[in-house]
Amino acid sequence: MVSPPSSPSRPRAGASPRKKDASSFYDGRTYATDSSYGYLLRRLYASMQRHFEKRMQPLDLTAMQWGPLLLMAEGRGNTAAELARGMDIDTGAMTRMLDRLQAKGLVARARSASDRRVVQLELTPEGLKVASQIPHQLADVLNLHLRDFKADELHLLMGFLQRMIANGAMRGPDESGPAP
Repeated sequence: MVSPPSSPSRPRAGASPRKKDASSFYDGRTYATDSSYGYLLRRLYASMQRHFEKRMQPLDLTAMQWGPLLLMAEGRGNTAAELARGMDIDTGAMTRMLDRLQAKGLVARARSASDRRVVQLELTPEGLKVASQIPHQLADVLNLHLRDFKADELHLLMGFLQRMIANGAMRGPDESGPAP
């Protein structure tokens, strides 16, 4: 198990001392990449993406293309803007991705009857078929990464991650000091 360093070794060149509050686990003077949860999460994400990419190849989907299909199948978006928000990417990138999914015959576009400025999206019959297979591939990859975990450990992990996301939403990355 990797944990943040508990005692300072020696300050890095150019490091400025910062006041440490009770909830500070990292110190810029002793920061080590291998004990950063951000670095470990990035490595986990990269591993998951590699496995997702491999699992989506038989469905003729890239790692980015399965996301909008799954969101649409779950009823979590039917416009480019909603899907872009759901995947945390810009609308232009989402529109280009939807162009590719439409070219593959997985997504259809139609102008909204109530607002002609809005383009509604829907899965085609082939899109529904492909989208129904995505959760099975995702579950296999997630279970691979959770091998040897116990149910209570997964429950704790999910709670920790949700709490970290909520903490990050409460204040911006440049704000210092304890959260309100």
